[in-house]
Amino acid sequence: MKKVLVLGGTGFVGTQVCQKLLSQGWHVTVPTRQRAHAQHLQPLSGLTLLEFDVHDEAALTQAVAGHDAVVNLVAILHGDQAAFDRVHVALPKKLARACRAAGVKRVVHISALGADAQHPQSAPSMYLRSKGQGEAVWLQAAGVGPQAAFDLTIFRPSVMFGARDKFLNVFARLQKVLPFMPLACAGARFQPVWVDDVASAVVKSLMPGDAGVMAPAASPRTIEACGPEVFTLKQLVQLAAQLSGVCGGRGRPVIALPRWLGHVQAALMALAPGEPVMSRDNLDSMQVDNVASGTLPGLQSLGITPSALRPIAQDYLNK
Repeated sequence: MKKVLVLGGTGFVGTQVCQKLLSQGWHVTVPTRQRAHAQHLQPLSGLTLLEFDVHDEAALTQAVAGHDAVVNLVAILHGDQAAFDRVHVALPKKLARACRAAGVKRVVHISALGADAQHPQSAPSMYLRSKGQGEAVWLQAAGVGPQAAFDLTIFRPSVMFGARDKFLNVFARLQKVLPFMPLACAGARFQPVWVDDVASAVVKSLMPGDAGVMAPAASPRTIEACGPEVFTLKQLVQLAAQLSGVCGGRGRPVIALPRWLGHVQAALMALAPGEPVMSRDNLDSMQVDNVASGTLPGLQSLGITPSALRPIAQDYLNK
């Protein structure tokens, strides 16, 4: 039985990845800082939970040993420069060293649409710059050709939607309590992708060959994981209201904010307790469209037809 270590396995994407891997006969190991965060995974047969901090390199190296593959889903959307560097750059460095030491055969890394491993500093936000730097770490560690340390697949997803998302669900909830929707970067474009499609792509990139050996792959490869439709942020906000039945499906008036006022709003949101709905760095990220470049393969290259947003979102937003 093939064994895979899934970092970030307790999260939105990770839960789907783990369930699909288990259904394909993999034994899945999931690190978690606290077992309480993984209660929803504990009943799954074939899954092992390890309680440790993934930023502890000694513990991480020990956990990686004995696994055929590693999937890295760990990411943050908010924070300062140090936080982004710790999660998106330093952790991949530690994990890459552990994979090389353990002889791991295949690695899947989830990056982000808009990241650029060749020119990471050209990105407009700390988030995207750190994501590009993280990709560069993996590419350097894996190498190319017959001497490559391991097969590497990097996924760059657009914003993901699904029953537990913190995107459409948030916009729907806000419009249930606000009289109108002030919105920065209303014209920013996205190509939302269903979390289930991304999880399926991760699993397909790890599938063994007919002889039970890891299937050969063009390595390293970068895949843009996007849905079939492009929306502006304003359209997505309006769709969230429509599908969740706010004001009889009409939603609230959406008032586009100029960029400077959007930054003021984001700064005020950051003062509230908990994770902010929108940070200034998020707004910086939206200065570039979150859509497929067309220069890299998409989910279709793995035999996956991306799912349309409306029928899936209607199912969970209407509950």
